[in-house]
Amino acid sequence: MSEFGATTTTDEVLEDKDLSGKTVFITGGSSGLGQETARAMAAKGAHVIIAARNPKQMEEAVAAIKSDVPDAELDTLTCDLASLESIKEAGKQANDRFEKIDILINNAGVMACPKMETADGFEMQFGTNHLGHFALTKHLMPLVEAGGDKRIVNLSSRGHHFAPTDLDDPNFEKSEYTPWISYGRSKTANVLFTRGLEDRFADKGIHAYAVHPGGIQTNLGRHLTQEDMAFLRKRMEEQAKKAGKTSSFKSILEGAATQVWAATAAELEGKGGVYCEDCNVAEVDDTSTTGGVRSYALDKGEADRLWALSQEMTGETFD
Repeated sequence: MSEFGATTTTDEVLEDKDLSGKTVFITGGSSGLGQETARAMAAKGAHVIIAARNPKQMEEAVAAIKSDVPDAELDTLTCDLASLESIKEAGKQANDRFEKIDILINNAGVMACPKMETADGFEMQFGTNHLGHFALTKHLMPLVEAGGDKRIVNLSSRGHHFAPTDLDDPNFEKSEYTPWISYGRSKTANVLFTRGLEDRFADKGIHAYAVHPGGIQTNLGRHLTQEDMAFLRKRMEEQAKKAGKTSSFKSILEGAATQVWAATAAELEGKGGVYCEDCNVAEVDDTSTTGGVRSYALDKGEADRLWALSQEMTGETFD
C-alpha cells in the first residue's frame, strides 16, 4: 500500500520527485487529465511531449501550462488516434524529433459515443481507446527502449466492469451497439494490452501499468446525453455510498494523480502488468462495484488473443 489515496493530488504525488532529464509523452495532453499530468510533470522538470489531434487546443494547453510553469519544457505532436495514417506519421515525426521517451502515458480516449467509425472502419471506442494506442505504442517503442524509466501507463477505467472484450465481434457487426458496453469493452482492452506489454517487454526492462483515474468531469464526456449523465451520476453516487464516501467525483488534480503515481512510484519498479486506482495497485475482484480489477481483464489467454487481433486489424507488428 502506498501512502496516497483517493484524494491525493498530482502535486502531492510528485512532491519529493525530480523529473529533470526525463522525457514524458502524453496522448490527449491538450485537455483534462492529460493537460494536468503535463503541467504537474513539467513543474518537476520533465520534458513533456503533448500529443493530440487539434493543434489549436495544444497551443492553448501549452499557454495554460506556461502561465503556471513559465520554464516548462514542452513540445507538441499532432496525432489522431482514430486514423492509422495519422498515427504512423506521428510515430515517424516522434522518432525523427526526439531521442527517447522515459514515460509513455496513453491518456487519450472517447467515452460512450454514438455508434461511429474511425477513418479505418473500426468501431470508434475500441478503435480509438485501444487500437489507436496499440499502433502508436508500436511506433514509439524504439524511443521507449532508449529511455531510462521505460514505463508505459495506459488509462483504463472502472468502466471495464461493464463488459469483457468480445474479440469475435470487436466492431459490433453481429450484436446491437450499446455505448456503455462498447466503452467497457475498450477499457477492458486497455488492461489486457497492459498485460500483453508486460508479458512481451518486461525482460527488456519495459513495464506497463493500467490506471483507473476515478470519476472526473472532463471533456471525455462530450458525447454523453442527459440520460447518459444521469446514469453515470447515479452509478457513481451508489458506489460512493457503498464505499462510505461523501463525494462521487474527483477533481482533475485528484483524477490525474494515479497515472502520475504509476509513472513515477519507486514501489512499482519492475512490477508491471497491474491495474491501479487511488494511487495503489488494485486487488482482483469479480464482484465489487466500488473497486478492484476484474479477472477477465488480466487473463493471459485473452490478452494474447487481443494482441493477435490488434496486429491483424492495424497491420502493425511489434518486433
